[in-house]
Amino acid sequence: MDWEGMKKKGASWFKPADNSQNSSYENDIEQQEVKTKIVDGEQITNENKHEQANTQNDNYLFSKDNQDKVVLDIIVSLENMIKERQLILYRSKGLEDQLHTATETISRMKQELMKKDQLLQENSKEISKLENLLTSKQMSYDQLLEDYKDFQNKSNIEYERISNQLETEINKYNKFSEEFTSFQHQNILKTNELEETIRSLKVENQQYAQQYQQILDEKSQLIQTINDFTARMSFSFSQKQSAVGSPDSK
Repeated sequence: MDWEGMKKKGASWFKPADNSQNSSYENDIEQQEVKTKIVDGEQITNENKHEQANTQNDNYLFSKDNQDKVVLDIIVSLENMIKERQLILYRSKGLEDQLHTATETISRMKQELMKKDQLLQENSKEISKLENLLTSKQMSYDQLLEDYKDFQNKSNIEYERISNQLETEINKYNKFSEEFTSFQHQNILKTNELEETIRSLKVENQQYAQQYQQILDEKSQLIQTINDFTARMSFSFSQKQSAVGSPDSK
């Protein structure tokens, strides 16, 4: 506050006593005190009560009864000064309480901010770990996907090769089956033909056997006839020899 302001304020303390103005001024002071109490939200402490009691005693000592105008003006000015001092003390007390509360709030908020910063750092580390893990998993997934694509391509190629080979083998089998069916049919025909030939040969063989037996029988008869003829001839020749030899002996 500058010097001019202080002089004006000092001059206001020593204004002539006017009951209506004093009363209005006192009411304004009281209203300001009430407003200050409502705004600051602080209750009156024992110290303030003690000061109020001292103020009441001082008011009792400075009684306005039987006082001249100058003294009355001085008393009113002193009362105004005391009330302004009380108002300043109330406001100062409220501001101190607010400052203390704000300081505690700021300290608490700083602690909470430090905890949050620490938690944020921990979360950042955890997020970094998770990002690294996610990157590793993504790389593994990409590699797995690439391997799967390669495997799928190789499987498709192998499937096509096996399918073609299977189709070739099926065609071969069908051809062999047709050939085997034809061979089997020809074999059956050949077997039937051979069986028929065998039956015919058996019949011819039987005929040949009968003819051979007949020839053997005829040969036996012929040999027997020859033997009989030879025997008769030999007997006849021996008789002739005997007959020729008998005259010589005589």
